[in-house]
Amino acid sequence: MTTAKRVKDKKIQAKFSLARDNKEPRPKFSTRRHNRCQICGRPRAFIRKFGLCRLCFRGLALRGEIPGVSKSSW
Repeated sequence: MTTAKRVKDKKIQAKFSLARDNKEPRPKFSTRRHNRCQICGRPRAFIRKFGLCRLCFRGLALRGEIPGVSKSSW
């Protein structure tokens, strides 16, 4: 093998190892999987109907970007 080919092979291996490390870890059990916000990825305070966390939902609702949702007061 030439030196250039070895360097190229090492770069390719490093690239694949980084891609493998960046993946979200695979859950051991399916029941441990959390729903995550589609915008920010927050796992807590998730609203299933909209697929958003409460913070993103509130921001979009106040700007009027979610149809049929308005702030209520009583």
